[in-house]
Amino acid sequence: MKKMKIAMLLGSVALMSSCSLTLPVNATSNTVGTKVGRAKATGYLGCLFFNQDASIRTAAKNGGITKISTVDIKSRNILYIVNSYETIVTGE
Repeated sequence: MKKMKIAMLLGSVALMSSCSLTLPVNATSNTVGTKVGRAKATGYLGCLFFNQDASIRTAAKNGGITKISTVDIKSRNILYIVNSYETIVTGE
């Protein structure tokens, strides 16, 4: 019984563990605007993304941005099984 409780505890900790990291990718000389655009793609096992688009162009289009100021990428993974990438664009 005690081994089962320990196994369940370790399993719960493993399922809830994840890593998230936001990195700057690019900055331009354009003034920082108030608009923010986001594009996200979620994949499995690091390679199965099923026709999703997290490009800078899509993020800018989603935010109605024509002059890009900064580009950041947020990367998150859960046990290296579920990976998500989000491109965040700011500008005018």
